[in-house]
Amino acid sequence: MTTNPFGRVITAMVTPMKSDGSVDEQGVRAVVEHLIANGHDGIVVNGTTGESSTLTDDESIDIIRLAKEIAGERAAVTAGIGSNDTAHSIHMSSRATEVGADALLLVSPYYNKPPQAGLLAHCRAVADSTELPIMIYDIPARTATPFETETLVALAEHPQIVAVKDAKGQPWAATKVLASTDLLWFSGADEDTLGLLALGAVGTVSVVGHVAGKEYAAMLAAVDAGDLATARDIHRRLIPAVDAIMSTSQGAIMVKAALVELGVIESAFVRLPLVESPPEHLEILRKGLAQAGLR
Repeated sequence: MTTNPFGRVITAMVTPMKSDGSVDEQGVRAVVEHLIANGHDGIVVNGTTGESSTLTDDESIDIIRLAKEIAGERAAVTAGIGSNDTAHSIHMSSRATEVGADALLLVSPYYNKPPQAGLLAHCRAVADSTELPIMIYDIPARTATPFETETLVALAEHPQIVAVKDAKGQPWAATKVLASTDLLWFSGADEDTLGLLALGAVGTVSVVGHVAGKEYAAMLAAVDAGDLATARDIHRRLIPAVDAIMSTSQGAIMVKAALVELGVIESAFVRLPLVESPPEHLEILRKGLAQAGLR
């Protein structure tokens, strides 16, 4: 059995920003402390929800360093280092290691649509360059390129590639990989978490976990105990919050607004091309959080 270096209750953390668009270090501190206080044993920084595509390299590295300094041994910090440029991913992998990242998140290259042979070569090149464990991030709705089953099975042979964050929405494909490898499987979409746990996933890399960490921890504990009735109840109670955050506009936008509503951060600023929630979306959010019992 592969040792899990990532944690099990993980959130893909937002990058708090001040109203002038600069990274809010106090906000980073507040969110990390909030997550750890609410059931998390792992945090992903510089992922999609962290607005990685509009962070500079130096900002990304500073966030990794700060998150690890705050979390210490209380939670594993996994650093997003994905890019559509393999050399850049290798460079960021090295820098993330230097500032204390516990693990790496590697998304499939976006926009240039490599063939599966290119995905294999890209991931292996990054994995060859590091001693840190790697979680592959499969989210073709954003990258246009899925990891096919055969590709994931081949990547599982590399000693540094030990996990998958699955946001592909294909449970049968997940089943095939789980049956053929010892990859650690994580839900990468809140809507799919319970179903993937039932198939053998070990945890979640959530967005809604910003406001429902304790609920996801309880869901995992219930599945571990074979208490699917309790897990289903939690899953269903979270429907209004999941819909409000993930379906109203965009996850990073809505969850920053949610953290402001809960008093965790001061500003919901997001960098263009994202824009803050209009009043009608905030009303949907408030109702969703209330109906899910999260405020």
